[in-house]
Amino acid sequence: MRAPRKGVIQISEVANGIIDPMLARRAGITTTLLGSWDEIAGENFADCTRPEKIAWPRRSDSSDEGGHRPGVLTIACEGARALFLSHAQGELIARINGFFGYPAIGQIRIVQKPVSTATLKRPRPRKLEGEKAKKLAGMMEGITDDKLRLAIERLGTGVMSQRRKSP
Repeated sequence: MRAPRKGVIQISEVANGIIDPMLARRAGITTTLLGSWDEIAGENFADCTRPEKIAWPRRSDSSDEGGHRPGVLTIACEGARALFLSHAQGELIARINGFFGYPAIGQIRIVQKPVSTATLKRPRPRKLEGEKAKKLAGMMEGITDDKLRLAIERLGTGVMSQRRKSP
């Protein structure tokens, strides 16, 4: 891996520098939270939820309360999955606070609404078995480069596992 050239800045750094202050001001969240949401929410809720905003409590003038008070995270969730999310609130709060590194969130508010996914993820094709696996292995004979071999194996598995529509 090469060291970046002096004066060169990645476009993601520029974009995050522009977007983060606006997101923080309007919704109380950052692009880092949005980008890590799939890992935070876990496989059960990553596809049907999206963090919308964090409502931080106002600071009061009284010094009795002192310190930091956790905020309320509003999460958009699709349909009936909201019920399952409400049962998993405790675990999700712990994961979010683990992400922040301190008890940032004390409560979750769930709003039922469609969650748009910009990219649809296709399921990975199953590993080939039997005759198709032997045929693919025969086609890859003689390929010595490991990276090329893995790439061709993924491609071959995807192509050979597709079901053909019968005429």
